[in-house]
Amino acid sequence: MKKMKLVMVGNGMAGVRTLEELLKIAPDLYDITVFGAEPHPNYNRILLSPVLAGEQTLEEIVLNPLEWYEQHGITLHLGKKVVDIDRKRRIVKAEDGTMAGYDRLLLATGSNPFVLPVPGKDLDGVIAYRDIQDTNTMIEAAKTYKHAVVIGGGLLGLEAANGLMLRGMQVSVVHIAPWLMERQLDDVAGKLLQKSLEERGLKFLIGAQTQALVGDKDGGKAGRVMAVQFKDGTEVPADLVVMAAGIRPNTELAEKIGIYCNRGIVVTDTMQTVTDARVYSVGECAAHRGVAYGLVAPLFEQGKVCATHLAEFGIGRYTGSQVSTKLKVTGIDLFSAGNFMGGEGTEEIVMSDPYGGVYKKLVIKDDQLVGACLYGDTVDGSWYFKLLREGRKLSDIRDKLMFGESNIGDTGHEGHNKAAAMADSDEVCGCNGVTKGTICKTIKDKGLFTLDEVRKHTKASASCGSCTGLVEQLIMFTAGGDYSATPKKKALCGCTDHSHEDVRRAVRDHKLLTIDSVYRFLEWRTPNGCSSCRPAVNYYLISTWPKQAQDDPQSRFINERSHANIQKDGTYSVVPRMWGGETTADELRRIADVVDKYRIPTVKVTGGQRIDLLGVRKEDLVNVWKDIGMPSGHAYAKALRTVKTCVGSEWCRFGTQDSTQMGKDLERALWRMYAPHKVKLAVSGCPRNCAEAGIKDVGVIGVDSGWEIYVAGNGGIKTEVAHFFCKLKTAAEVLEYSGAFLQLYREEGWYLERTVHYVNRVGLDYVKRKILEDHEGRKALWERLQFSLDGEPDPWFEFDKAHVDARQFDPISA
Repeated sequence: MKKMKLVMVGNGMAGVRTLEELLKIAPDLYDITVFGAEPHPNYNRILLSPVLAGEQTLEEIVLNPLEWYEQHGITLHLGKKVVDIDRKRRIVKAEDGTMAGYDRLLLATGSNPFVLPVPGKDLDGVIAYRDIQDTNTMIEAAKTYKHAVVIGGGLLGLEAANGLMLRGMQVSVVHIAPWLMERQLDDVAGKLLQKSLEERGLKFLIGAQTQALVGDKDGGKAGRVMAVQFKDGTEVPADLVVMAAGIRPNTELAEKIGIYCNRGIVVTDTMQTVTDARVYSVGECAAHRGVAYGLVAPLFEQGKVCATHLAEFGIGRYTGSQVSTKLKVTGIDLFSAGNFMGGEGTEEIVMSDPYGGVYKKLVIKDDQLVGACLYGDTVDGSWYFKLLREGRKLSDIRDKLMFGESNIGDTGHEGHNKAAAMADSDEVCGCNGVTKGTICKTIKDKGLFTLDEVRKHTKASASCGSCTGLVEQLIMFTAGGDYSATPKKKALCGCTDHSHEDVRRAVRDHKLLTIDSVYRFLEWRTPNGCSSCRPAVNYYLISTWPKQAQDDPQSRFINERSHANIQKDGTYSVVPRMWGGETTADELRRIADVVDKYRIPTVKVTGGQRIDLLGVRKEDLVNVWKDIGMPSGHAYAKALRTVKTCVGSEWCRFGTQDSTQMGKDLERALWRMYAPHKVKLAVSGCPRNCAEAGIKDVGVIGVDSGWEIYVAGNGGIKTEVAHFFCKLKTAAEVLEYSGAFLQLYREEGWYLERTVHYVNRVGLDYVKRKILEDHEGRKALWERLQFSLDGEPDPWFEFDKAHVDARQFDPISA
């Protein structure tokens, strides 16, 4: 069947998202042609600010590279502005004469920046801030000029000001309203934002009204702006003026061809123009029920509805969007939704901590949340927005409302993070309408481990980026175990329907000793498994049946196969073990000699009180370790990494216990211990906690009467404070209780699940019952750990026993 022709005018985020949705559901219905006025493929306009600030490049913010258009058979005309459309003959014409016929036309022309109609607006050095060209102009100006003025204290203006300041310019922001971002923040939050930005070096002229832009009067570079003049007669110097005073729907082409426009291209609930049913419109140029939206979330909703009708499914209606604004302005988190200004008949709950940089205001009417404004701490923004949309009555939770979702009811997650508490149906990414369930299912099904992978497969965090922290929590929480707040079964990977717990139980109950026997017994779909399940199954075997199960080195990650951390340039790092962070002059001499002998380029002291040798060639690894003559630091492994210590009572005036010796004892007892994930310990000699024991998998703090034990802390992507576990009197007890906790984690934790996520999943009370209350069970756990570690080889000095294939270190001959 002959394909219909679809032409899209505009190559921005809303339009291309519509094409993505269309290609999902009707990939063969249209021959698609796209005209873009810019010379670039579709990029994330929201991330122009990081490009200006030097944090990202254009290549990094491209959403759909040229290859994407080619893969989908899309004819792409870049740098070609459409100047006319013949609706009778259905032909689109670009300014260079390029033409394309259509059966359906999609207008996605976006918006134009509003330029103040003041004298001097056409001078050199006066620009808007809307696209890559504007961004590049500012970057070049910052290399030559000193003074910049940004007109407009909204999001775009503040981001432009921050970027120019980071480029070395002196920046003043002119804002006619009484406070910054008056559409997104109330006066308190707006003034807190101003104070914070002033402390960073920005200057503000609040309430100032621009009268004219003054050009060079001294015969210098003709026609370039030199100052901004205000209505009260004052002036500020300006070599560069950036107009960021708002946007207007770009309706010029639509009006020219007779499409009805009123505050935008007027569209119906199916995103068709009211003038011509063959012509659709989405994005900032479209006006739906009198509203033109400027946020990506509603624009992407429009795109989804438009795609279903272009696909001739005839389903879906766009009825408008209730919007929230969650932003990160120069590193400061902001959130607002609904009627956050309050008014007649409303009540306000306010929490203000100016010193801590946190402000929250909740507006209630008729026992329902109708508005919210958050500054500095927006972690509960999506939950407040959910309450607002659902119109939930608040009487039963009002006293805890200000303190967030984690304080409402019993979540079953002691020390849980935000991601753990969310329901699968809760929205994580407002821009793209992506729920927690969608993200977690995709992570599990596709074996995703990085933020970029999740962005690629789900679009979450790929637009404004304000949900990035929450998405990172979901990656951490899901990649290692069951992400759901309810005990819902999730498959270990795409090779099977069995969960981590199913595999562990089968290995234990049926004494399975090899990977192949597990795959046969559980009827694995993929006979040889995959890179996600093989390391997990291998770990479950060796942790359940030590000295009996067959360890398969090829089923470990590359770092564990090579027993060294591979670096970005293909070289490796070597980190010898230093018991409790303590070393000797002899060890230091050997390390120095090795550095010289093998020309190792970088020597770095790590945060775990060890020395890291970076840039070691793979063929040198064996000899480097041989010459150093120190035990493996296991810095490459899912194993015990470090036991960090302070000097303790042996040297410190405040030390109450000998933390260094305690740390050495713990490390010597546990150092060959493999685990579901890396494990870090710390011992502090007094409550001043110099060793940072409060954010470790096991933290030990010396007190006058003995030792306090803390468990399940994490200093990684999201810092999690460890839980107080128990108080002990002797060093021997510290070894037994710490070892028992780690053995319980080794036996029950899921592969790539940190201790914090394991404890979140099973509950701290469960762990306490197994170790603190069950004395015999605790001793049995400690004994099983000792049995497992007894005779465990050091891979660098017992190659044969550790089953290390030494051939991998032989250089490849030319």
